[in-house]
Amino acid sequence: MAGALVQAPAAPAYAAPGGSGPYPADYETSWRLRDHTIYRPTNVPDGVKLPILAWGNGACRADGTWFENILKEFASHGFLVIANGSPGGRGSTDADMLTEAIDWAIDENDRLFSDLRGKIDTGSIAVAGQSCGGLEAYEVSASDPRVDTTMIFNSGMLDDANNDQLANLHAPIAYIVGGPTDIAYENAMDDWNRIPSALPAFMGNLDVGHFGTFSEPNGGEFGRVGSAWLKWRLKGDTTAGALFTGPNCGLCNTDWTLQRRNL
Repeated sequence: MAGALVQAPAAPAYAAPGGSGPYPADYETSWRLRDHTIYRPTNVPDGVKLPILAWGNGACRADGTWFENILKEFASHGFLVIANGSPGGRGSTDADMLTEAIDWAIDENDRLFSDLRGKIDTGSIAVAGQSCGGLEAYEVSASDPRVDTTMIFNSGMLDDANNDQLANLHAPIAYIVGGPTDIAYENAMDDWNRIPSALPAFMGNLDVGHFGTFSEPNGGEFGRVGSAWLKWRLKGDTTAGALFTGPNCGLCNTDWTLQRRNL
């Protein structure tokens, strides 16, 4: 097993305005959810409901704008994305903050004067994170039955004593990893062999290392693939799902190295 995953990308350049999706997105904060950063479409059209994504940062760093590019990208495809940490914040985060984000979103959907009242899909929930944030996502996904899918970026379990979390995963999972030069590669591949065999699962490796493509506009390839996974698993978008399924999948025969189960 590799050593502790404490690295994360350098602070990214700003994304192309609003991300590439149909709903230009930005971030905000709320005094009702301290120490978090909320990414959302600037306008939510009538009839559109936003699934929830709770995000943990690399290094468990409490800076909710460190992964701004990819989080705006996710939000621009019609998701409510809540990152651990305030904008430009300092200090450390923990898995409980992901649960706080989910709880806040569910409450916000019902709150009388919320401008998101009735616009959040509280029955469609994802947790995700990069490096140390991926470990936070594991912890919540293993214990919270509300989680519908998990995305693990550049991360893998550090201590075999926590492998019970892998055994308790219940939701479809996607690993998006930076290939053999990624410090998390060995950990992620070890986890792949330990997660429940019946779980719908995707493992995608792109040879970009531990910093991934997060600093690229809209999160680069990691943003494109992560958005497609979310649209498929939380919105039922079969066109997005075609990136992952079948012998001629959209990622097949590309620079990605794939492993798949039950998809």
